[in-house]
Amino acid sequence: MESTLEIRQRIHDYIDDADERILRIFNAIIDAEEEEEELEPSEYPQVPDYVYERIEEERKKYLKGELKTSSWEEVKARLMEKL
Repeated sequence: MESTLEIRQRIHDYIDDADERILRIFNAIIDAEEEEEELEPSEYPQVPDYVYERIEEERKKYLKGELKTSSWEEVKARLMEKL
């Protein structure tokens, strides 16, 4: 696993050669982080209850074996077929 220092260096190196699209993506991430830092805890967007209810329903199905799941290798293989 890469250390934080290694990750920082890799990102710095990548940005030096990145195209405009990637730079705009990084900039949007920074903007979003800065906006979030300015929020008070009471101002954070709230997750609606129906989201938690859906997660709980899916969790129960998973625990009962009612959901079809895939390993990372299977997911990766399906994605690679689409490329």
